[in-house]
Amino acid sequence: MVRINLKGIAKVTAKGRTYWYAWRGGPRLRGDPGSPDFIASYNAAVEERRTPDTGRFRSLVVSYKAGGDFKALAATTKRKWSPWLDRIAEYFGPLRIAQFDRPEKIRPVIRKWRSQWTDKPRTADYGLQVLSRVLSHAVELGKIAGNPCEGIKQLYSEDRREIIWTAADIATLKASCLPEIAHAVDLAACTGLRLSDLLALSWSHVGKDAIVMATGKSRGRREAIIPLYRELKDVLAGIPKRSTTVLTNSLHRPWAANGFSSAFTRAKAAAGIHDRDLHFHDLRGTAATRFFTAGIPERVIAEIMGWQEEHVTGIIRRYVSRTAATKALIAQLNKPKR
Repeated sequence: MVRINLKGIAKVTAKGRTYWYAWRGGPRLRGDPGSPDFIASYNAAVEERRTPDTGRFRSLVVSYKAGGDFKALAATTKRKWSPWLDRIAEYFGPLRIAQFDRPEKIRPVIRKWRSQWTDKPRTADYGLQVLSRVLSHAVELGKIAGNPCEGIKQLYSEDRREIIWTAADIATLKASCLPEIAHAVDLAACTGLRLSDLLALSWSHVGKDAIVMATGKSRGRREAIIPLYRELKDVLAGIPKRSTTVLTNSLHRPWAANGFSSAFTRAKAAAGIHDRDLHFHDLRGTAATRFFTAGIPERVIAEIMGWQEEHVTGIIRRYVSRTAATKALIAQLNKPKR
């Protein structure tokens, strides 16, 4: 028996299934290891890597993965996108790039590919998002005139813009959760920061008059500036300083994102609200209402949150009572001018 040594092959196990790739980040191989189909797909991948056909779609995926836009993504995003890029390269790879310049012809092909996950609409839309980014890369390179994904509607739709945690919701959770979870919830409800920024918030970001930090979603290009109003000051004063970060776990160490998410899910279950349609992210809307009752104008709230002013207005009208809104307006009007 002749033994063939195929160099660089990567093995990936996910959900109990094993996949083989020509190399780490390379195309997926067909068949079982050692089979003729497996060896043929490996040889084809190596040959394609040596002399890529720049007219085929697969070359776009290779180009995108080697480019700065993909490398600049957060590590978690790259981990999530890489398997999708492999699927996209495998399905669309043999097609000529020019075919994507005819939207009326290629859109049915894209929809057919996406239909593999129609029972999981969010998953289907996620795959379409990654494909769309590769096609935008093709537009940037001048390979095609437009992105054919732009004419395809998403399967999943959910409007959470005006869903918030009420004071009663928060009280129910805090009645049984760990203090470390309660601190995170209170801080989120008073700052409107996204979870990733909240876990990265350090005491050095807390100034005399405001919290100032570069946000992670903008890759440091945008600063969040949150005035230190009375309620926020009280929350910060009640959090023990155990680390450089404001929030810590029960071991007095900074939270890992996965660790916090798991702990938060358990806290919801323990409080008996795990079946409620409330996400941690919905605390941002709660923060908008607290900003308003603290006397911060809607225009400024919109700037802090990175939202449209109409969005803020909708939340205020729905969740802030007329009495509280009137008091907030009077306080704002009576505030001494500097």
